[in-house]
Amino acid sequence: MIQVYTGNGKGKTTAAFGLALRAAGAGFNVYIGQFAKGRICSEHKALKAIKNIKLEQFGSPFFIQAAAATDRELARRGLEKVRAAIACRKYRVIILDEINLVLRYKLLNLEEFLKLARRVPKNTELVLTGRYAPAKLLREADLVSHIRQVKHYYRCGIKARKGIEL
Repeated sequence: MIQVYTGNGKGKTTAAFGLALRAAGAGFNVYIGQFAKGRICSEHKALKAIKNIKLEQFGSPFFIQAAAATDRELARRGLEKVRAAIACRKYRVIILDEINLVLRYKLLNLEEFLKLARRVPKNTELVLTGRYAPAKLLREADLVSHIRQVKHYYRCGIKARKGIEL
């Protein structure tokens, strides 16, 4: 099954990590590949304590503003790690955090990615997060959650807070 969490609202990664926690509690092995993110946040510390969750990051410490060659290379290396995670058939849940953003900025080829997504074993949940999910990906998904921002405190000048956003 392919699940997509997209939209401009807060909570896409949080929803995916909640699913990871639930799956790990059920005894499933979970793989999380974080694209376009390279800095350590509070949730990483908690996830490290859960033995059946593996998290890897494939991004620079700063959010992508424009696709640089280094961003493209980090995404390509990340995709190879994801291929290996899929091929080993160890994981019941595979989360690719911010993959939609990576596809939007064409750091990875959409068609190549879709071919890989179609090869995910039937008993494995593939969860794809990030703004700007491509329409073709949305059509292929089994579940799409569009998270819409109605109101956000960032607009009032409140910065990201440790334990809430970081």
